[in-house]
Amino acid sequence: MGHCYDNKTIPFFYEHVGKELSQHWRTKDVLVVTLGLLVCVIVILANSLVIVAIALNRRFHQPIFYLLANLAATDLFSGLAYTYLMFHTGPRTAQLTVHTWFLRQGLIDTSLTASVTNLLAVAVERHQTVFQMQLHSNMSNQRVTFLIVCIWVTAILMGLIPQMGWNCVCDLATCSRMAPLYSRSYLVFWAISNLLIFCVMLLVYLRIFYYVQHQVQRMSQHTLHSRHKETMMNLMKTVVIILSAFVVCWTPGLVVLLLDGVGCSSCKVLALEKFFLLLAELNSLSNPLIYSFRDSEMRHTFKQVLCLRWRPRSSFTSSTNRAHILMTEVPPAPTQPDSSQGGNSLL
Repeated sequence: MGHCYDNKTIPFFYEHVGKELSQHWRTKDVLVVTLGLLVCVIVILANSLVIVAIALNRRFHQPIFYLLANLAATDLFSGLAYTYLMFHTGPRTAQLTVHTWFLRQGLIDTSLTASVTNLLAVAVERHQTVFQMQLHSNMSNQRVTFLIVCIWVTAILMGLIPQMGWNCVCDLATCSRMAPLYSRSYLVFWAISNLLIFCVMLLVYLRIFYYVQHQVQRMSQHTLHSRHKETMMNLMKTVVIILSAFVVCWTPGLVVLLLDGVGCSSCKVLALEKFFLLLAELNSLSNPLIYSFRDSEMRHTFKQVLCLRWRPRSSFTSSTNRAHILMTEVPPAPTQPDSSQGGNSLL
């Protein structure tokens, strides 16, 4: 390890790796910041609405909804982190110190890690519940709280690791191009970690998908069980939407980070850097749309909150209970043609 450059300016590190640093506001910079701030505002408002709705509606006081509320909290934090980034990017980047640059990047790393880890927790919880053919998770509030704490501790540690020493401030030869103060080895570690989480999520949801598909095929011969089939088909649609959103939003950015981390000099990793970063942030917008806005009970709560006239629907009875889109009880395939009862779902 050679001399440390803690007292150097940010332009010094950018020039070292050959990354362009704007000296004045260009049309491209204004467009990126404007679009970024617009997405941030929508992300913050949408996820705040989800948190308020879950807090107010007692019918959402179940373990899966606590995880969904925490997912909204991580995405809300992501919106705030990106807002901070938008106000400290472009020509303002040159004015940052080494410590404020690490703060800017650390907030992004923490928010994205928390969001991805929470998505994994939701996937595992749904897998357990679906395969046990339950409507509500048997996970205790204490276990959910512990899981949420673990999610945030992991995310915060991931955001602090570069500032704690895993960087290139003392070893310029290892600096990455996308994040000039980050070590390439850290980018490889961060990208592979998130890709592994993605692979686990993919396997979990694919297992749910094939299980549901198998149930639908078993039901195909029973024409009287349209409710069962509709439940299964809607759950399959939800799984496809979840996977598609995650793949579209995350895979490009993680692949580019990995390419930069392994030192691919011929790869134009800087060309689409900001676009892929914004694409990852859009996942924080798609999450409330997928997990919340497709549920009629959640939408009803949103309307009540927005109209400032929230009150619980006391007329609700167990016979009309409709479960959240991810709280579907997957019924076993019927064995008798005259059976007509099935699990309720709002898919």
